[in-house]
Amino acid sequence: MTDPAPSPWSGRIDGEGPEHARWHQVVRTAATPGDPADPHVAVLGFRSDEGVRRNRGRVGAAEAPDALRRALAPMAVHGAIARGETGIHDLGDARTVGEALETGQAAAGHLIASALDRPGSVLTVVLGGGHETAWASYLGLQDSTAMSSSEEPPRWGVLNLDAHFDLREEPRPTSGTPFAQMAAAEAAAGRELHYRVLGIAEPSNTGVLFDRARELGVSWWTDVQCLEAGAEGMRRTVADFAADLDVLYLTIDLDVLPAQTAPGVSAPAAFGVPLPLIEAAVRAAAGTGKLALLDVVELNPSLDVDGRTAKAAARLIDTAVRTMPLSSARATPRG
Repeated sequence: MTDPAPSPWSGRIDGEGPEHARWHQVVRTAATPGDPADPHVAVLGFRSDEGVRRNRGRVGAAEAPDALRRALAPMAVHGAIARGETGIHDLGDARTVGEALETGQAAAGHLIASALDRPGSVLTVVLGGGHETAWASYLGLQDSTAMSSSEEPPRWGVLNLDAHFDLREEPRPTSGTPFAQMAAAEAAAGRELHYRVLGIAEPSNTGVLFDRARELGVSWWTDVQCLEAGAEGMRRTVADFAADLDVLYLTIDLDVLPAQTAPGVSAPAAFGVPLPLIEAAVRAAAGTGKLALLDVVELNPSLDVDGRTAKAAARLIDTAVRTMPLSSARATPRG
């Protein structure tokens, strides 16, 4: 009989009390449950890279959720979380088994909806997985009570920090199709997809993809435009995008970062958007008070170097959690 795998939620303990608190000391799991009605950030994983395989990328992202947990574990917590006023609850993982991507996405969507609907939930964080995770996030968001229980659902939008549009038209879903799927689903429901991308690498997106983005009313900045705009420009464009929304969904594809910062992805960026600018966008999104759902995708631990990619991802997740107005409810949706 083999010993069970050690929990990724472990690490250094400097002492008791909020002044010493780290993520691994405050996270509640199935083994250490907290009251789900208490204010909390819900964390869950989606173990999947079938979408990456279908997209002819380098597989390995299915192992990312625990790598992200290990990177988060030693990080210090502050404010409401350190004081125990807001918790962090790990709800476990959904997974894609073999090539059954659609079944895996449906299972992940159900878990995400459950996380969003928990009475004390202030933010749901999804640890991907390839960018096929985004379709699971969409399924979960649309199935959540806040989005489906009224005749006029809240106005929502998705902000993608990414080198790619992921608007491919394919016979079956891949990691490159989630936003085309969202656009089609929203059109079928009589709605328009509100979609903005920051970090587009022009050499990595064909003219067809740019044309498709224009047809769908997608707004974007290239990686060069992000650099030219700087941190203040990143904050301003995020605030402008969120201004007319009730609910914001933020998805971070780690291949938006330069390869030296994020080597552990399927498609490392030769150029990329520096981490401080991506962090500024994340901070702005969380600061709107409208951020309900965050996923972080495309970490491939087998390709990472010194854990750089996982550490950068953990920093971005921690930034979102620290910046959220955790002591108060998100903006009340219309409808």
